Amino acid sequence: MKQSLFALVMAALAMMPVGPAAQTVQTQTEPTQTERQQAEPPQIGPETGLPLPRYVSLKTSAGRARRGPSTSHRVDWVFAHRNMPLRITGEFENWRRVEDSEGEGGWMHYSQLSGVRTVLVTRDMVPMLERPQLDAPQVALLEAGVVAHIIECLFDWCRLSVDGTRGWVDRTALWGLDPGELLD
Repeated sequence: MKQSLFALVMAALAMMPVGPAAQTVQTQTEPTQTERQQAEPPQIGPETGLPLPRYVSLKTSAGRARRGPSTSHRVDWVFAHRNMPLRITGEFENWRRVEDSEGEGGWMHYSQLSGVRTVLVTRDMVPMLERPQLDAPQVALLEAGVVAHIIECLFDWCRLSVDGTRGWVDRTALWGLDPGELLD
């Protein structure tokens, strides 16, 4: 009896991966956050029927983000940059729960938001190029914090407009787009 139990345990141990193979198995069984998001069906806003989360921009130069979805809730945050991109993460009647690139935000009335798509430059001195190629002539250098209007976005590049200057920017330097999102 002891010998057969010993043989059973040894057989089970022989089937378990060790070393790098064990790490690979563990990594493969735990999906990344991106894989989980892609596997989940997209959420739909109960008020608008539009996907959640989604990006919009601030329509005014002083947008008040409240603790809850009504004017009776206190203001926790004031967004002071017109056209700033915001991410809508929830809906309740005429209110939208929004957050900025740093995760700050709250509930805003939908009248303060616009469907015009903008992005925030997240890295300093990002080159804006004439064409979506690394060797293309440079049109401008964009500082971190610049807000730009989206003209179109390809897989790796976005064509933007900043104060009348247009050009292509590497989309890894931008916030206000979902990974793989294409816009035209």
